[in-house]
Amino acid sequence: MSCIYRVVEESGLSRLLWEQEHAGSNPAYPTKNNIMKLALIAHDGKKSDMVAFVMKRLKFFNRKDVSIVTTGTTGKKMLQAGIDKVESVASGPLGGDAEIGAMVTRGEIDGVFFFRDPLDKHPHEPDVQMLMRLCDVHEVPLATNYKSGHIMVKYFSKK
Repeated sequence: MSCIYRVVEESGLSRLLWEQEHAGSNPAYPTKNNIMKLALIAHDGKKSDMVAFVMKRLKFFNRKDVSIVTTGTTGKKMLQAGIDKVESVASGPLGGDAEIGAMVTRGEIDGVFFFRDPLDKHPHEPDVQMLMRLCDVHEVPLATNYKSGHIMVKYFSKK
């Protein structure tokens, strides 16, 4: 495939080929059945920010073409905030961040909203860094705070 890529790149069509090759992991192309799967994660110190963020955007998060996956406690908070359906994995310190990282690797996640608390220590910090690295490697959009989350919702709302 790399030979074909070089030939196409020389003819100025590299973006088109990239989009065709990455159709399953590019946020412009929802992963399954035209459903956008978004991960919502929040450290304890940021859970209230995540709840406020989601409550302001319930119409978006409850769209039929949006599927939500969360880590443990965040999932409970998201249900309380008004999201209709939530798939939960383990709590972050118990491997939930790694589970979502695996979903990112498999091309199952279109975007990650990870409101992390940079001023607190976390025993699962290697998992947090791994998830962020995997988002970069697989070009999955990652919002780590309220304002970047707002920008991501605006982007995904156009899909």
